[in-house]
Amino acid sequence: MELWIPVTIAAAFLQNLRSALQKHLRTSLSTTGASFVRFGYGFPVALVYAFALHHFAGYAFPSFNRTFLIWSVIGGLAQIFATILLVYLFSLRNFAVGTAYSKTEPVQAAVFGLIILGERITAGAVAAIIVGIAGVMMISVARVPLSWRNLGAALVSRTALIGIASGAIFGISAVAYRTASLALQSPHPLMQAAVTLAFVTVFQTGFMLVWMAAKDPAEIGRVIRSWRSSSLVGLAGVLGSACWFTAMTLQPVAYVRGLGQIELVFTFIASVFFFRERINRMEVAGCLLIVTGILLLLMWR
Repeated sequence: MELWIPVTIAAAFLQNLRSALQKHLRTSLSTTGASFVRFGYGFPVALVYAFALHHFAGYAFPSFNRTFLIWSVIGGLAQIFATILLVYLFSLRNFAVGTAYSKTEPVQAAVFGLIILGERITAGAVAAIIVGIAGVMMISVARVPLSWRNLGAALVSRTALIGIASGAIFGISAVAYRTASLALQSPHPLMQAAVTLAFVTVFQTGFMLVWMAAKDPAEIGRVIRSWRSSSLVGLAGVLGSACWFTAMTLQPVAYVRGLGQIELVFTFIASVFFFRERINRMEVAGCLLIVTGILLLLMWR
């Protein structure tokens, strides 16, 4: 099995865990605060990871360059705003469906990857991603009577538009991170990913601290007081990001994010067993369709 496949599955699991913990934090923190903790409590782990690869594995630190800095900042800002949209989305509908809308990202990431990096994917991969997106759309109308009118209304609803926007910005972020990581030109993909992750999370932490200090200084105190649960979000977030960055250094973003749709399976498990949310047959069918799309992607890529 190619390394990027288990790494991507691990990334999807950790991202789902982080999202579940962030949803819990929304009871005590604002959307901005709940979004900040993944960076603020995660960057020390990212730094330790990069230095551990240097000291124990003997990987040399790559030199920064302009391309790396520009795309790291673009990716970091995009991820911040996409995360804020996703956390806000959780308050509009249940946990599983909120995440589902953002899973339109693979198609959008494929487009951005083609525009920015010139990366092309096979016709089979495109078909597999579309199958997965069909599953997402099935979930989006699972709570209303099935009709063309309701389908159209679901696609242009506030929840759908916020979710699709979140997916688009996550897609931009993913392509930006791959561009930044590849710009380091290190012979070790793990080191490229680790250094990119460390730089980005430090930047994101500083940016959001300034933002909160200007907009709502009291939120910083609430984030500190919630350190027990917030640190878990940060740990899950940075470990997941390390896996995402590594996978996207090894493989084009469209493939990684396509396989990453398996997160929705983990999301349904969390939705049922942890949040006690009811899942109907249409949502289960949509989830199975997403899994089918993932399997086709692995066969047809």
